[in-house]
Amino acid sequence: MIRGHINRAAIGLPVQRAQVENLYVEAMLLADEAYTAFATQRGAFAHDARRGADDSLLQVSLACESLKTTTRLMHIIAWLLHRRAMIAGDPGAGPDDSAARIGEPVAADWAICDRLDGSLQRIVAASERLFERIAALETGWESPLAVTPVQAMLAQLEARL
Repeated sequence: MIRGHINRAAIGLPVQRAQVENLYVEAMLLADEAYTAFATQRGAFAHDARRGADDSLLQVSLACESLKTTTRLMHIIAWLLHRRAMIAGDPGAGPDDSAARIGEPVAADWAICDRLDGSLQRIVAASERLFERIAALETGWESPLAVTPVQAMLAQLEARL
C-alpha cells in the first residue's frame, strides 16, 4: 500500500491468473464435450432415414442449439485468452479492448433443449452457468476494492499527520 492506495493488480494477479487458467481448462473440456455430443446426435439423425417432418424440425433446432452453445463457449474462451494476455502484460491486450468484455449471453431456447438428449441438456446448461460465472468474475474484478477497517484507520492517521 502506497499512501493509502492499494495496488489492485499486485494483490489480485496470482488469484486471477489461477482462476483464468482453471476456467480455461474447464471451458476447453466443455467445448470438446459439446462438439462430441452434438456431432453424435447429428450423426444419429443422419443414419435414421425413417424420421418425419417433426424430427426434421428437431434436427434444425439441434443445429441451432449447437451453434448457440458453440458461440457461447467461444465467447468464454476468447475472454479467457484475452485475460491471459492481459495478465502476461501483452501490450496488444488492454482493458478497453472489445475482447475484454464478455458481453451479452447467447441464451439457449429451453423449449427446444427440453426435447434434446439429457447429456446435451447438461452441456447447454453447463455452458450457460460458465458464462454467468465469467460475467460475475468480470464484474467483481472491475468493482473497487472495499477499504478494510485497518486501511480506513491508517488513512485517518495519515490525514492527521
